[in-house]
Amino acid sequence: MPLDQAESRLALVRRARRINRELAELYPDAHCELDFTTPFELLVATVLSAQTTDVRVNSVTPALFASYPDAPTLAVADPAHVEELIQPTGFFRAKTKSIIGLAQALTDRFGGEVPGKLADLVTLPGVGRKTANVVLGNAFDVPGITVDTHFNRLVRRWKWTDKTDADTIEADIAAIFPKRDWTMLSHRVIWHGRRRCHARKPACGACPLARLCPAYGEGPTDPVAAAKLVRDGPRG
Repeated sequence: MPLDQAESRLALVRRARRINRELAELYPDAHCELDFTTPFELLVATVLSAQTTDVRVNSVTPALFASYPDAPTLAVADPAHVEELIQPTGFFRAKTKSIIGLAQALTDRFGGEVPGKLADLVTLPGVGRKTANVVLGNAFDVPGITVDTHFNRLVRRWKWTDKTDADTIEADIAAIFPKRDWTMLSHRVIWHGRRRCHARKPACGACPLARLCPAYGEGPTDPVAAAKLVRDGPRG
């Protein structure tokens, strides 16, 4: 049922934290779905993930990292070869320029290593706060909130914020949850967005969060119809 439009700040915080607890039960294995073994690989993979799927990125990175396993090797790569390797991710010319540029910056300014500070990461070509928080949270265990398209959609549906700017959304959500929860919260919300709370037709009738959701009813509420919309994993 729709929630009270006059929800107090305290009630909002309690509801948001209840949703996070239920997401933790629903997705106990939630994690970053980009494949990586080093901070450098995660950084490059995250840049490549713009406007495509993690599944698509994971299909090209093994060959990319076999040829260019670190920043110094990618910094001197032939752009045409990199374009060929990452073409399936889309926008491959711009992405090639970004990842070669960030590899050059890492080599020239950080000794070829990925820095573990937000202020340093966002100075790299193609790296904004979203990408930086993915790397910090998953490669360095530094809490961060990842405001991707799924996260943006769900936190607005849940009325945790009414903002549209990613940086402001990040600040609003950070004010609701303790810092220790930020990284896992991001994973859980993103998993829910990929599996149930879709952009066009959320699986409302198959959602354990229905009673806590102000947007309940945007998708089918019939359990059978809604169950057909639930995905087991990320969309390829």
